[in-house]
Amino acid sequence: MSALIELFLCRTDNFGVLLHDEASGRTAAIDAPEAAAIEAALQRRGWRLTDILVTHHHGDHVEGIEALKASYGCRVVAARADARRIPAVDVTVAEGESVEVGTLTAEIIDTPGHTVGHIAYWFKQEKLLFAADTLFSLGCGRLFEGTPADMWRSLQKLRALPDDTQLYCGHEYTLANARFALSVDPGNQDLVKRAAEVEAQRAAHRFTVPVLLGAEKRENPFLRADDAGIAKGLGLAGADAVTVFAELRERKNRF
Repeated sequence: MSALIELFLCRTDNFGVLLHDEASGRTAAIDAPEAAAIEAALQRRGWRLTDILVTHHHGDHVEGIEALKASYGCRVVAARADARRIPAVDVTVAEGESVEVGTLTAEIIDTPGHTVGHIAYWFKQEKLLFAADTLFSLGCGRLFEGTPADMWRSLQKLRALPDDTQLYCGHEYTLANARFALSVDPGNQDLVKRAAEVEAQRAAHRFTVPVLLGAEKRENPFLRADDAGIAKGLGLAGADAVTVFAELRERKNRF
């Protein structure tokens, strides 16, 4: 028995993700960007929705919750710090706690920055990380509520997870992220190779996630704000990592 994953698009560029525990038959949606797309995916696989694991309160991650709960009676899990902004919450969690989906267990990681109440779900045994809008493939989320220091601390937490962890994120932004990453780290040969792969994937209408966290550690400039080479390339030699991260994020905002 193992975990099965169904990955699909919701709305325009949101990833929909279903996580199915074969042993118990329970199925969790990671966020609920669009009820109809999630229901279609459930029907394709013959699964019944039992849980929604919410990462943060933004509308493009929660708008399907109430319709899905009405249809399936599923349990809604969300961050304790953000529960007031998320509909129909049944269970609240925080860092240091865990949540079970049948025989699968996720550790909760607080990842403020994109929003102040953002969390990630790390299924350690299955080597799965659902980071939503904190860590993207070759990028990171905008700072709508948190500070650069908040987001940098959050990214450091995720960077500390094992290299063989499979990263799932909230949006298909990898192509734009790759182009920006090359603009600030053009000499990174791992990144050059990865960017070419991403171009080919998107040209063939294939998804660019999941991706190994080890690859992100080598290629994602937002995970390398404490790298002297990144700082030097930005004209910030000797600057602290938060300053470098803030400059990276500001440049991406304008890119």
